[in-house]
Amino acid sequence: MATIVPLGSIDPALVEELLDRAFGPDRHARTAYRIREGTAWLPALSFAAADDEGYLVGTIQLWPVALTDPEGRAHPMIMVGPVAVVPERQQEGFGKALMLAALGALDAGALPQVMIGDADYYGRFFGFSAAPTAGWHCPGPFDPARLLVRCDNPAILPAEGMLGPWRETASERAED
Repeated sequence: MATIVPLGSIDPALVEELLDRAFGPDRHARTAYRIREGTAWLPALSFAAADDEGYLVGTIQLWPVALTDPEGRAHPMIMVGPVAVVPERQQEGFGKALMLAALGALDAGALPQVMIGDADYYGRFFGFSAAPTAGWHCPGPFDPARLLVRCDNPAILPAEGMLGPWRETASERAED
């Protein structure tokens, strides 16, 4: 049974060690890192999983990103991932528990969620699909079948665009 806690309550060095174990030390070269470059994960939507003995076995981070359409308009989204579980504890339900916690923390009608992952798994259990992302691009190599989105109404999504970090503009800061 997993104990889910806010990721902010975990020592960042332990999180980095877990991510290295789950994805390898070269993980920073992955396209997902380029998409969210320069942003910070969202504390209210990011979690850690501990096993029955209290050991950290998994994490999930959600990030502010945007899809910039061909006209230059940024459409804010939430990037899900990495969903990381230490290799020796995978297939025990920790990743699914983390996904349920993160997606459950989103408000109804939340921004669209995007991720790079297995369409069969994330589609079946969480409603993600690659169909609306066929015209989307990423800042690096990616398999289009693994670029997934989850949205109450996919018809609102731009048909084309480039994923990247959400950058708050000066005019938006002035309005606050």
